[in-house]
Parts: sequence; structure tokens; C-alpha cells
Amino acid sequence: MKVLELSRLEDSLLLTFDGAFDQQAPLESELEPLLGELERYADGWMPDIVEGKRRRKYSRSAIWKALEEKRHERGTSIGLYRTTWPTLEIWPRLDFPPLTPKLTILLEVQPLAFFSEAERCRLFVEMTRAWASHYPVTHAAAHSVADRSLAGSPDFGRDEKAALRDGFDKIYEVFWLNVFGPHLVETVGRERMLSTPAHRVEELPNGSVLLVTWPTVADFASKEARLAQARAHAHLRPDLDFDTVLRTLHERSAMLAPVEPRFHPELASLLSRVVDQAASHERQRRIAELNAWQPPEPEEWRPAGSALPPDVDDPERSLEHYGDLAEHLVALLHSDVPSVFEATPESLTDADFYFWREEFPKSRLREAIDAHAVPAIGAYLGEVLVRNLGGRWIPRQKLEEAQVLVGNRVWLPFLRARNYMRSRQALLDYSLTWLYRIAERHRG
Repeated sequence: MKVLELSRLEDSLLLTFDGAFDQQAPLESELEPLLGELERYADGWMPDIVEGKRRRKYSRSAIWKALEEKRHERGTSIGLYRTTWPTLEIWPRLDFPPLTPKLTILLEVQPLAFFSEAERCRLFVEMTRAWASHYPVTHAAAHSVADRSLAGSPDFGRDEKAALRDGFDKIYEVFWLNVFGPHLVETVGRERMLSTPAHRVEELPNGSVLLVTWPTVADFASKEARLAQARAHAHLRPDLDFDTVLRTLHERSAMLAPVEPRFHPELASLLSRVVDQAASHERQRRIAELNAWQPPEPEEWRPAGSALPPDVDDPERSLEHYGDLAEHLVALLHSDVPSVFEATPESLTDADFYFWREEFPKSRLREAIDAHAVPAIGAYLGEVLVRNLGGRWIPRQKLEEAQVLVGNRVWLPFLRARNYMRSRQALLDYSLTWLYRIAERHRG
């Protein structure tokens, strides 16, 4: 069974739920409200996979088996997933004594746009309300993953050490859907909290208060929704300046506003993949940065008339050595970058992205990079120039002096490889793809 993974490209709806449960009650009966309300309200986004130590089709019996499989003396946890659009991941966790008995739920549905209809959002709120009514909460919140990331940590932007020390000591942020436990309610003042200007404010039987700022979550970044969010936050925290709160929210909206990619045309394929690796809250900023970025002109070349002559005793043996070094790169990358077998310009782009994604210059030992990766990359780049642009090796005793003659220029692929492996940014500034395209341009 294949489980669809949440993509970095689209925003998601994330619910975090911290509550308590009755440890004396049978586990099956205590989790009945959790599962029953999920099945009742998850219209179009029900999980179909249960994962404990192995994956099973969703059913109550599969859930009990998974909980038992993962159980240890301090608790148990499982994963619930959806294999079709929209994607879903739910991670319920139960803590047992000697830990404080606790039910923690993380629930993420992607894409956020799935919740653009008011009725679908209302059903989600009703499910959360039912959970919060049965499992006494300290706090619960549902909102855009991207916007929560800009706001700070899931604990409302607080320092994590302070959050662990103090718990939810006051309201640090107001999101689309909020459930404030009795302690937070009393901290704010029950009367003040119940008079919050918001789409929905409801006192729950256990003393918690449910607050929804706006009818739909998918348009959380609109001016109207941000105004409602700011009004609620400033009301609950009269020590905050309303204009400052609203300005901060608008700044976050601006950071998430779509930016049209206008990448350098010869590197668009590479840069699009780089952007796809960015988290949803960083994606638009990354697009803007790469729109403005221009690759430096390659410096690893000489006019053909200034080429260094061969200085090796056996040129054919040198060419065989370059071929062997290029094969080392194929051996290194073939599982992750199958196109390296073809030695085409496209394989250079695939290799560029692989090294960037792996943060290769930082994640590998520098000694190994200089001794093995740089020679293999340089030789492979040279071979691609030879095979695709009619280039000719001019071998030299020192690898960094070895040249490939293409048209009216000689290129220094091993020197390029050394510059390329300096840092993660250098993988873009000195990309193999870019040198190839410039060599192609000057071939005639």
C-alpha cells in the first residue's frame, strides 16, 4: 500500500491538540469519541491506512492492533494516513504514568485549498469541538502550516524552553480555530474571552472556550480575515497594540503572496526543482530570490589560442583515466540520478540538483570531496562536453589544467568542479549546466 506524502509545494491545514484522557477507562472506549467524531465529520478526507509496526487498511480492529503493537510502558502512538487526494496524516499519541496522562493529536490535511468552503470548515470545527468537549484541553489550534511557520513555533512563537517550562501561560497568537483551556480562559478572564469579536465564540461544558476568527480557513491571508484575526488577538491581549498586530499579519500575508517564477531561461529546470524543495512558507521568498539571481559568467576557460599544450607522455592513457574518473561519478549517482548513464546536458542538470538537494559540500567530508568527488565531477563534465559538443580533451599532468577544446575556447572542467564543490550556493553559481550552456553558445 502506497501512502501519499505531503508535498512541500502546497500549504496544509494543521491541527494541534493537547488534551487529557481517562487512564482508568478501557482504551477502546476512551478513544471512541476520537474515532467516532473523525468518521462522522471527515467529509472527503477520511484516512484509509493505519500504521503501527506495519500498515493495514483502516478499520477499528486495525487501530487496536496498531496501538497494541506500538505500546510501551510510557505510552503508545499510531499513524493514520490517506492514500488519495486530499492527503492526510494524523498522529495520535497517548502518554501513560509515570508521565502525566495526555492525549496529543497532530492532524494535517493538504491542500489547504480543500477547506475553501464554509460548510467543510464548519464540519472541521464541529469535529474539533466534539474532541475538546470530551478530552479536556490545555490548548488546540488549527491554521495554515505556512502561516504558523511564519508566526513561530506551534507554541505561539515562544522560546521552546520557556514553553516547556511554563506551559500555555498566556495567549501568544490567535489562529483560525482555537480552543483555550480553562487555565487560559481564567488568565484572560472568562467574560472578556466570551466577548471576543470573532466569527464564532462558544463556551464548552468543561470550561474551555472555542473561538473561530473567520468562516473559512483557506482565505486566512485575505485583508478581511487578517482584520478579524487582529481584532480577536488584540481583544484577548489588551496589552498589545492593534495596529502593530495587524501590520505583522499583513507582513506575513505579503510573504505568502504568490510570486511568478521568472528564472534565467537556461537554468529554469534546475531552479524550479530548487524552489520545489522549499517549505511552503519559504517558497515565494525563494522564487523572488531566484528571479533576481543571475549566474556568474564562467571563469574556467581560455581562448583556444592560449590553450596549454599536452604535457603527458601517453595521451591515450590520460583519456582512459578521465573516462575512468567519469565512471566513478556514474557509480556514485546512478541510483539517485539514473540519467548519468546517458552523459547528456540533462544529466548535468539532474546532477546539479542532486548535489544541491543533498547539501553535498557540507554533508560529506572535505577530504573525500577533494580526493574523489571533484575529479569524478570534472571528468564527467569534460566527457559531456566531448560527447555532445564535439569537444576534444587536451590532457595535462595536473588535473586542474586539463582542458576540453570546444570551438574557439578551451574549458577547464576539473577547475570548474573544484569551484562547484565549495559550498551549497556554489553549486548554483558554478553549476555544471551553466558552463555547458555557455560552451554550447560559443561552440561556433
